[in-house]
Amino acid sequence: MTEFNVSAHLQEVLASFSLCNDARFKAIMSAVVRHLHACITEVKLRPDEWKDAIEFLTETGHACTEKRQEFILLSDLLGLSTLTIGINQQRGDDCLEETVEGPYYWEGAAELPSGADISEGVKGFKTYYYGRVIDGSGAPIANALLDVWSGDGEGNYDMQLPGQQEMMARGKFRTNTLGEYGFWSIKPSYYPIPSDGPAGHMQRKLGRHPNRPGHIHFKLSADGYVPVNTQLFIANGPYLESDCVFGVKPGLIVDYVEHPAGVAPDGREMSKPFSSVPFDFRLTAIQHSNARTSYEDR
Repeated sequence: MTEFNVSAHLQEVLASFSLCNDARFKAIMSAVVRHLHACITEVKLRPDEWKDAIEFLTETGHACTEKRQEFILLSDLLGLSTLTIGINQQRGDDCLEETVEGPYYWEGAAELPSGADISEGVKGFKTYYYGRVIDGSGAPIANALLDVWSGDGEGNYDMQLPGQQEMMARGKFRTNTLGEYGFWSIKPSYYPIPSDGPAGHMQRKLGRHPNRPGHIHFKLSADGYVPVNTQLFIANGPYLESDCVFGVKPGLIVDYVEHPAGVAPDGREMSKPFSSVPFDFRLTAIQHSNARTSYEDR
């Protein structure tokens, strides 16, 4: 019996891409095929195991809905989302670090005035977030947009709550001429990722916990600056060292300052204890960002 020639088979598949006119797509698909063939060869994957993998991906697709993106969750859990961000981020020294968007972004949050409260009806400890959006030299960036969202104090996002049709703990804010922003929300809690789907099943089988540390999400953008998708994490909270999606960066860990009832940083009189988070977001000017390296140049 003639032995199957792994190398010749790979070359045959790669040669079939010769008429592709999209150089980038061809380069990506060639790399994907090479690495997949190498993986299957290394572990000597059986046909029944490959069928199981196909079924897993099929189930992942079936688990996706308008409010749940199981493939993003799978990408996050495998560290792929963080990897693609890390190798492509364009940032100056000491500028804001980027991290994963996660599966709970909901397009279309309302733009609200500075100081607005997005915690209406949301369980959790009232918290005031404030600071500036600045450039690499510390100069203020006026009219920068902060798109904000988080789960509640019990770790639930609005889209996870049964029957919840309206957005909660979400809003967009603009900086003033001094680059200042401010808004009220809650102190988010750590939470487990959805474990009832294929991604959760994989996580359990790998013996990994399903938890993310407490965090709040931000998308920041401003004319002339590199847009950034990031999060702020609660200092001294659980799972900072073992975030299941590998999204924690040291520079994004912040203290939640506890306050008794009284006057808040924005001048509001608070009848109950609250917390505050002062944080300056430093953006990178587009002309100062690192040029993206093409696959062919690597």
